[in-house]
Amino acid sequence: MNKLNVPQLRFKGFEGEWEEKNIEDLCTMQAGKFISASEIKDNYSEDLFPCYGGNGLRGYTSSFNYDGNYSLIGRQGALCGNITFAKNKFYATEHAIVVNVNQNIDKNWMYYILNIKNLNQYATGQAQPGLSVQNIKKVNVTITNSLPEQQKIASFLSAIDEKIQQLSRKKELLEQYKKGVMQQLFSGKLRFKDENGKDYPDWEEKRLGDFKNLVHGDGDWILSENIDAGEKYSIIQLGNIGFGKFINKPMKTLSEKNFKVIKGTLIENGDLLINRMVDVNLNACVFKFTGLYVTSVDVCWIRAGSNINNVFFSNLILTEKYQKKLLSLSSGSGRVRISKKNFFDKFYFELPCLEEQQKIANFLSSIDAKIENTKDELEKIQLFKKGLLQKMFV
Repeated sequence: MNKLNVPQLRFKGFEGEWEEKNIEDLCTMQAGKFISASEIKDNYSEDLFPCYGGNGLRGYTSSFNYDGNYSLIGRQGALCGNITFAKNKFYATEHAIVVNVNQNIDKNWMYYILNIKNLNQYATGQAQPGLSVQNIKKVNVTITNSLPEQQKIASFLSAIDEKIQQLSRKKELLEQYKKGVMQQLFSGKLRFKDENGKDYPDWEEKRLGDFKNLVHGDGDWILSENIDAGEKYSIIQLGNIGFGKFINKPMKTLSEKNFKVIKGTLIENGDLLINRMVDVNLNACVFKFTGLYVTSVDVCWIRAGSNINNVFFSNLILTEKYQKKLLSLSSGSGRVRISKKNFFDKFYFELPCLEEQQKIANFLSSIDAKIENTKDELEKIQLFKKGLLQKMFV
């Protein structure tokens, strides 16, 4: 037997090589059963059970067809091969394959074995990819026959997954909290006081066109012939502007010569960037980098001035109320966009004094920082788990 059949990382007390087997040697598999969409509810209640489809949790229903802990394999669609671990009483639809392990195979361990095999590579069909039980049965895996070793590995990885779930839930709750707070703040139901404990003045209806000293632009007209590889000026394009966040991905560049040819304008840290090409939403974010950056046409930018705090205004734009207003001012038969004239002259909004704007901006930024820290923690532990999976399995 090949001595490579030993994991790189192993718990003490376990020796010997792992064995190659087919998945059918480890478990039995069968598809779930049909359930009508009308029987599936979106929201959980105590009298309902989780209902799993091919891509995980689909909703909740009043009946169950399995009771216990099982791995589920998605068998149809773009995400076939998706692995879910279901516990206790649940309903598995016909789009999920239910995996029941044989004797001397740990159920949790089986879940990780299925995950590392990337089963969607065995799907057949193009328009609607699908996985058959027969195809999955013949997939080779390398395993330890020691049940205690399986349990040790599964227990360790399960603890990491629990931490991942906790961080995911924490991030989700922080995002929900911010959304709720924004609704309160921008509707005027929640107000800050000044340093003397007094109310700030009432918010006033404004439009960007009212501020004649506002420094702004609409991106540089950059032709393909102006673009060079690996040059000093980075080009911020529409795809870099996310919903409340800057999407930092590889950028096209300009040489110093072509920067002068297009008469480029440098973007500064703290500028508000708006994607005027509307998809589902009108995206905007505050730019938080320093360096040599320009924006392409249709990426409108606003520099923080004496009347508007950009962090405040970016959050205002992202509220449901103002998204609807902005989308109503957009037009186009192909790609929908909001004209700069409509954005500056026809978009009316309620604006507090600058000091209250700053307090709101600071408060929302503190929540953003917690969300970002949680996101960083989550990404680190996910990366840590990925490394472990590569080293703890053959």
